[in-house]
Amino acid sequence: MHQHNRRGLAPVLAVLLLLYAALFAVVRRAERILKAQYAEREAAEAALAATRDTLEQRVEERTNALASTNAALEAEVNERRVAEARASYLAHHDELTGLPNRVLFMERLQQAIAQAGRSGHSVAVLFLDLDRFKNINDSLGHATGDQLLKVVGALCARAVREGDTVARSGGDEFIVCLNEVESAEQAGSVARGLLAEVARGFDIGAHKLHANASIGITLYPADGADAETLVRNADTAMYHAKDDGRGTFHFFREQMTERVKRRLALEIGLRGALDRNELVLHFQPIVALETGKLLGAEALVRWNHPERGLVSPAEFIPVAEDIGLIGQLGEWVLNEACAHAMRWTMPGGHRPFVAVNLSARQFQEGSLVAVVQAALAKSGLAASNLELEITESMLMQQTDRTVRVLHELESLGVKLAIDDFGTGYSSLGYLKRFPVSTLKIDRSFLRDVARDEDDRAIVSAVMAMARSLDLTVTAEGVERAEQVAFLRELGCDQVQGYLYSRPVPAAEFERLLQKPTLSTLSVVGGQAA
Repeated sequence: MHQHNRRGLAPVLAVLLLLYAALFAVVRRAERILKAQYAEREAAEAALAATRDTLEQRVEERTNALASTNAALEAEVNERRVAEARASYLAHHDELTGLPNRVLFMERLQQAIAQAGRSGHSVAVLFLDLDRFKNINDSLGHATGDQLLKVVGALCARAVREGDTVARSGGDEFIVCLNEVESAEQAGSVARGLLAEVARGFDIGAHKLHANASIGITLYPADGADAETLVRNADTAMYHAKDDGRGTFHFFREQMTERVKRRLALEIGLRGALDRNELVLHFQPIVALETGKLLGAEALVRWNHPERGLVSPAEFIPVAEDIGLIGQLGEWVLNEACAHAMRWTMPGGHRPFVAVNLSARQFQEGSLVAVVQAALAKSGLAASNLELEITESMLMQQTDRTVRVLHELESLGVKLAIDDFGTGYSSLGYLKRFPVSTLKIDRSFLRDVARDEDDRAIVSAVMAMARSLDLTVTAEGVERAEQVAFLRELGCDQVQGYLYSRPVPAAEFERLLQKPTLSTLSVVGGQAA
C-alpha cells in the first residue's frame, strides 16, 4: 500500500517539479527583464543627467558670455560718456589753468547781462594782460611761462566772489565778469587788488618772477549792451593802460577806439617798414667831459613814416616788442650801426665807437653772439669800436646764462655797458660777475641833481661804485651847465645829452666828427642850435 501510494505521488511530484521549474524559469525571465529595464532606466537617467549637465553648462557659458558682453557694452558706454564729458569740459574750459575759456565766459557774461537788465544792477568786465610775458617765455622757457599762467589764473579766481567768473581768454590774457556791481569804484577796487597781488611776484621753481599786469574795465550798460561789445571795449581799455606805462588799469572811454585804430595802423605799417626801407638811424654824440672830445655815438632808430614823418621810438618800440618784431628790428639796427661806424673817420685817423642798445629778446635768444659776429664780419668794423648796451634789469634775469653770454661777447672784443643804471637793483657783488666796462647813469637822476639831495647821493654812489670796479661812467640826459659842473666834481668820464647835441642823422654826425671838440657853446638855452 505504501508502495502503491508512492507510485501515485510520483506523477504529482513530477508535475510539481515541472511547475516549479516553469515558475522558476518565469521568475528568472522576469528578473532578467526587470534588470534590463532597470539598466535601461539607469542609462536613461544617466543620459538625462548628462544632457541636463550639458544644458546647464551651456546656459552658464551663455550667461557668462552675455554678462561679459553686457559689461563690455557698459564699459564702452561709460567710456563714451566720460569722453563726451571730457570733450564738453574742454570745449568750455582752458586745459592749462582749468578756468572757463572764452566760449563759456561769453555765455555766463550774457546771462549776467540778462539778470542785470532785470535787477537794474551793473556788470563789470575786467580784461587783464600780463606785461612783457614774452620775455619770460623767451628767457625761462614755456614750461615756466605755463606755470606762471596757472598761478595768475588761480590768483584771479581767489580775488573774486563766488558767482563771478574768471576765464583765460588765450595766451597771457584773462577776463573777469563781476556780477551785480554797484559802482565803477567797486570794479576799480578789484582791479587794484589784482594788480597789487601780481606785482608781489611769484616763486616758480627756482625762479622768483617779478610781473606786472595791465587791466581794462568796461561796465554794463554804459560801455556796451552785449557781451561782445563789453569784452572788445575792455580789451581796448587794457591797451591804453599799457600805453600809459603798464602796471595800471583804465576804464573804457569812447575816444579810446580811435587810439586803438591808430595803434593797429601802426602795427600794420611797422610790419612792412623794414622791407620798405623806412627805418633810419640817428646818432647822439658821446663826449669826454673834461676835454669835449667826441668819442663815439649812441645809435638810435627812427621810423620815417611816409605819412607821419619821423615817429618817435617811444611810440613804435613797445609795439615792436608786443608783436614780436623787436628781434628783427634790433638785428637791423646792429648791422646798420656797424656799417655806418665803418665809414667814420676823425682828424688823425681815429675811429669813434658806436653804441647799440640790445633788447631783452635779443639778449635772451641763443643766437646773439653769432648775430654780433656776423654784423662785425659783414661791415669790417673792429670789435673794439662796438659797444653793446644792456639794461640793468636784463642783467638780473638768468644770471648764470647772462654771465656766459657776456663773457662770449667780451671774448669777441666788443665793449659792454649797463644802460639806465640805478633804476634796477644791482649790487656790487652782482656787478663784479659781469665783464662790463661802462655804467650809464640814467637821466632821471640828473634831472633835478642841482636841487634834489637824494639824486645827488645816488649819482655819487654810482660814481663810487664805478671807481671801485675801475669802470667808465657815462651820464645821459645832460642838458644844463649845473649838471656838467656837478658831474665834473665827481670825476665823471663821459656825457651825452642835448647840451652837446641832439641825436642827428648820419650825414650830420659825420660833419661833427671833423670838429676837434664838441663844446656846449653851440647850444642855446640848453637846446641844440
